Amino acid sequence: MVSLCIKTNNHNIINYLISNIAKIDLDNIVFVKKDFSKYLNVIVHFLGNNIPQFYNELSTVITNCIISNYEPTIIHKLLLLNYFYFDDSDLHIIETNCMDALSPINNECASPIQNDIIDRKHYLWADILRYISYNKSLLLDGFVTFRTSDYIECLDSIVDYSVNQFVINREYNEFIDMLRIFINSKTPKCDLVHLIYVNEESILLDKDKKIISLTKNNLNACYLSDISFSSNDYALNSLLSLLPKRIIIHLVGIEDDFIKTLRAIFGDSINICTDCNVCKTYKLFNKQQRS
Repeated sequence: MVSLCIKTNNHNIINYLISNIAKIDLDNIVFVKKDFSKYLNVIVHFLGNNIPQFYNELSTVITNCIISNYEPTIIHKLLLLNYFYFDDSDLHIIETNCMDALSPINNECASPIQNDIIDRKHYLWADILRYISYNKSLLLDGFVTFRTSDYIECLDSIVDYSVNQFVINREYNEFIDMLRIFINSKTPKCDLVHLIYVNEESILLDKDKKIISLTKNNLNACYLSDISFSSNDYALNSLLSLLPKRIIIHLVGIEDDFIKTLRAIFGDSINICTDCNVCKTYKLFNKQQRS
């Protein structure tokens, strides 16, 4: 027989443990809740022979318990410790973004922190398994504080990433607002510009369907002068120079971040087209280029 006493003062955690230990698919498990000394206790006995599987299953229960009950508090403390200079509203947004990234619904999506999101659970599970294999008593608060350094390091990386994304998004929104103010303060210089968007590249046409050359000479607005240029950067700067009343985007493919940025900047001036003669021509040309 092997036994483990799990200690905490949190009634919700006790209820979580009892509920999930009962779901372990092994015979010969006996558990009981006991209150003595300063702690609430869940005492678990395993009377069977497959001790490694018992420890594996119990480690999974405790891992999920810590993630469910401790992780939000750990995230909050890491933010207060390392990013105390943000105001409360910003910290709340970042904290929400962290928890969204860690939620089971979202953490299957590819992202730069995907490994940290996955590894945090593996590290925590391994630390718990190692500990309960050699100890009869587990004080949850102390264990989380002093014996989960790899798990905390993963959470720290996730917090850092969420902060960086918050700063990038805020700067992006400020950039969009600045360009919208610029556009609204100027008089349009032409009636219409067509933008052909195919394979994440931009082609500009004037109202007579003649190509507008995307050259560095168009970069007189100097909003993007400190970055590496693509055809989309030149197209945006050309649009900022031309300031058309209307922009028809002929979308040969999906609407990606660049098109969403144009929508945010130019607002109601943007019209999306996917099935006119221009669209069909470039779709056919693109198909021929790929074959």
